[in-house]
Amino acid sequence: MSLDRLAFQGLRNLQPIDFQPGCRINLFSGDNGSGKTSLLEGIHVLGMGRSFRTRNMRHVIAHDAEELVLHGRLTGEPPLPFGLRRRRDEDELEIRLAGERVARLSRLVETLPLQLINPDAFRLLEGSPAGRREFLDWGVFHVKHDFLEAWQRSRRALKHRNALLRHGRMDDASLSAWEFEFAHWSEQIDALRSAWVEAFLPVFEETLAGLMPLPGLRLRYTRGWDRRRELSEVLRQGREVDRQMGFTQQGPQRADLGLRLERRPAVEVLSRGQQKLVVSALKLAQGRLLEASTGRRCVYLIDDLPAELDSAHRRVFCRWLESMHCQAFITSVDHDALADLWQSDTPVSMFHVKHSSSGAGRLVSLERQTS
Repeated sequence: MSLDRLAFQGLRNLQPIDFQPGCRINLFSGDNGSGKTSLLEGIHVLGMGRSFRTRNMRHVIAHDAEELVLHGRLTGEPPLPFGLRRRRDEDELEIRLAGERVARLSRLVETLPLQLINPDAFRLLEGSPAGRREFLDWGVFHVKHDFLEAWQRSRRALKHRNALLRHGRMDDASLSAWEFEFAHWSEQIDALRSAWVEAFLPVFEETLAGLMPLPGLRLRYTRGWDRRRELSEVLRQGREVDRQMGFTQQGPQRADLGLRLERRPAVEVLSRGQQKLVVSALKLAQGRLLEASTGRRCVYLIDDLPAELDSAHRRVFCRWLESMHCQAFITSVDHDALADLWQSDTPVSMFHVKHSSSGAGRLVSLERQTS
């Protein structure tokens, strides 16, 4: 499935837009501040229920608007309309799928699998483990249907154990009960994550080799506690230290994906351009594994594709997108930096985002190339 209609109102500095994107490659060019990234942000909010630019959704709503309204439609038999509304004076999202209101955000995330490649994606290499866990769990969530329940139950048990640890006097019976619950679901999470990583590694290695061979690069999953011991034992023996710290120090909430090149952290060795290609390989491989596992394709949001990449690697990157037959939304300040990267038989839709007389961004269709 791909998006064949997008309609946004009240989004940042953009005028209301309603357009039909192409089924494959969609290119957006325009000056800085015109609203190109805001377009990608709108798609991201539509598929994830949150922004990649701010934690406060009120900042996504245009300053003169009372609400943000986003609509999309996915191709299929029948087509699937969906959308969301966020009022400035409310904290809740109103989500609708096929005209029906739904309460669970996970339904929205399942509907539109997204991969984002933007400057923040470098955090997969240089950021905290939390970003890498989010990447890992996105992949597991979309291919392992029992992951969400295990994750939710583990988080609930962890919350209760931490509350007891912070209590003045620990209730050993209650603590033991929540430790049992936490260990049970955490072991399931680890098993699901491990299985996903095992399937992901060869796809990642193949994708990276196609973008930029780095034979010494290794990706390793660590589960968050001693691999030689059961978590229940680790929790029992660590109670006193955990009580002093006020939180649970070991468990799946401490899992990580480590990337090393010749035994050194990859971020310390790779150039900025190499880092972007490694991050891109992670994202593309995750989408490829999703398709191989479920038959569903990701939609790719790529902000400022030319940045950090020379012309040769831009072209290699675009060949991968073409070979995957996916839908992509790509931005660049320079129209010419994107226009000549594609093969003649690849469907490409080109748009220009420019400032209107009011200062708001306006979307203009430039041309449409179809095979």
